[in-house]
This record gives sequence, C-alpha cells and structure tokens, in this order.
Amino acid sequence: MKSEKFASAPQFFTFFCNFVPVKRELSILIPVYNGHCLSLVTELSRQAEAVEGLIYEIIVADDGSPDAACVEANRPIEHLPHCRYVVRSENIGRSAIRNFLAREAQYCWLLYLDGDMSIVRPDFLQNYLNDDSSNVAYGGYTVGHAETSCLRYLYEKGAEASHTVEQRRLQPYRDFHTANFMVSREVMTAHPFDERFRHYGYEDVFWGKQLRQAGIAITHIDSPAHFAIFEDNAHFVAKTEDGLRTLHQFRDDLRGYNSLLTFVNGIHLSPVKWGIRLWHLLFGSLERRLLCGSHPNLTLFKLYKLGYFLTLKD
Repeated sequence: MKSEKFASAPQFFTFFCNFVPVKRELSILIPVYNGHCLSLVTELSRQAEAVEGLIYEIIVADDGSPDAACVEANRPIEHLPHCRYVVRSENIGRSAIRNFLAREAQYCWLLYLDGDMSIVRPDFLQNYLNDDSSNVAYGGYTVGHAETSCLRYLYEKGAEASHTVEQRRLQPYRDFHTANFMVSREVMTAHPFDERFRHYGYEDVFWGKQLRQAGIAITHIDSPAHFAIFEDNAHFVAKTEDGLRTLHQFRDDLRGYNSLLTFVNGIHLSPVKWGIRLWHLLFGSLERRLLCGSHPNLTLFKLYKLGYFLTLKD
C-alpha cells in the first residue's frame, strides 16, 4: 500500500509541490457521467501499483448521472487500492466537475482522463511520469473500430490522422482535449477551467487559449488513451447540436481557435450566409434524419453543422 503513510499529510505535499514538482506523487482524476469506468480505473490502478515508489490516488467523480445503474456499476471502484468514488447529487457541468476534482486531489501532479476512455498501452502511465518537458502534457487518443453505419465512428476515424503527436505539435493549443492530459497542481490552481462552460464542448479549447495567453506551454507526447465507445447516431447528432450552441454562445471568446468559426467569419457576403440559412431551414430536417439513419455521410454532416450554426439566434 504505497500511499497510506502519506494519505494523512496532503498539506505536506502541497508545500512540497511548490518547490520540487517531481512526478513521484500523482492524483488520477476521472469525471464520469452516465458511463461505466471500472475497467479503466482497474487498469490505471494496476499500472500505478507497478511503478516503484509512486505515491498515488485515483478519484472518480460522478457528475449527477441520472442513470442509477451506471452509478452502481462503478461502486466496486471504492474497493480498489487508493481509490475514491464520489457521487454528486447534481450535475455541475464539464468545467466545474474538473475543478472540483482538482480541489479534491492531494498530490503535485494531476492526470485527467474521461470516463469513456480505455487504456491499451502497458506504458501509458510510465510515459507521463517520464515526461519532464512542461507543466502541461497531452497524450492524445486512438480510435477503436465500429460499423460504418456509426456516424461518431466515421467522424473520429476521419480525424484520426490529426491525432498523431507530430500533427498535434503543429498547433499545440488548438489540438488539445481534456480526455487525456497531465497538469501540475500549481498550474491547475492558477488556471482553473472556466465554469461558464456548463454544457457540451469547447471548455478544453478555451482553456488552451488561456494557457497560451499566460505563456504556459502544452507539450504533446505519445501516450494515447483509447476511444472505442461510440454513441448511436441520434445521440451524437444531439450532442453535436449542443456543442454548436456552446460554440455560438462563446464565439467571441473562441475566435481563432475553431475551424468552423474561422470559416463562418471568412464568409463576407451576406447573401451567401442567407443562402446557407435558407438551405438549412428547407432541408435541415431531412439532413438530420439521414444522419441519424443507417447510412450517414461526413460531407452531409459538415453541411448540417454549418447550417445549424448559422441559424442559431443570440
């Protein structure tokens, strides 16, 4: 039991972190909502136990999931070494739950993973612990397999080439996601996630912008988590619409950090925008039905997103 003798002294580690931010004490933080993450936590626990001298904890926070079966399925996490499972009664949002986890953590380094990720590389954790290049590191993610009738799978597979560490390093602040990253407690305390972002999407993009403005580097390393849980088409389209509403709400804050915003801002002729809006008003419902069906198309998906965004009202 590697951390028991330190568990009662979180203040010592907070003091120690301010002077020597070595990666020998680690808080692994996992927000989850209506999902199962027991296998993820089990593998992370196994890898952490295998690292000689590592002092660690794993905290899973359920953000007010309405699916009671999911909540209960994660209960065995409590019996794993150095693990805590916190179930919140109300949903507080994607930014606030990550800030909550940071406050709950007691060690110098914070490793965030989304609850729907999995770990397939045996050196996943060790790669993070070996990296000493910055206070923020992003490991990326790989994409699993699914049927071509799954829109989320098509979307992720279509973007897979941009997930390589070489491509991510070209735009380090834009190609960052909260699904799999490590940050020092000091940076996270000074730069928490903006809790205006309550709904789906873009809290990670805005956080990347904040770090850039603060002059804090994001290092991209090759330590991907694995994404292989794809929701059905109807849920993915609804989630996309939710994200587009978030993007529209914070479009001024995110200017220059999103390709759709850049494209829309590059349309200088009002008749073109009105034409796209009219197309969406006439055919958007049909496009949505096709996207939710068994033969989705990525080109149609892009057209639907553009039309949906341009018809949003303030």
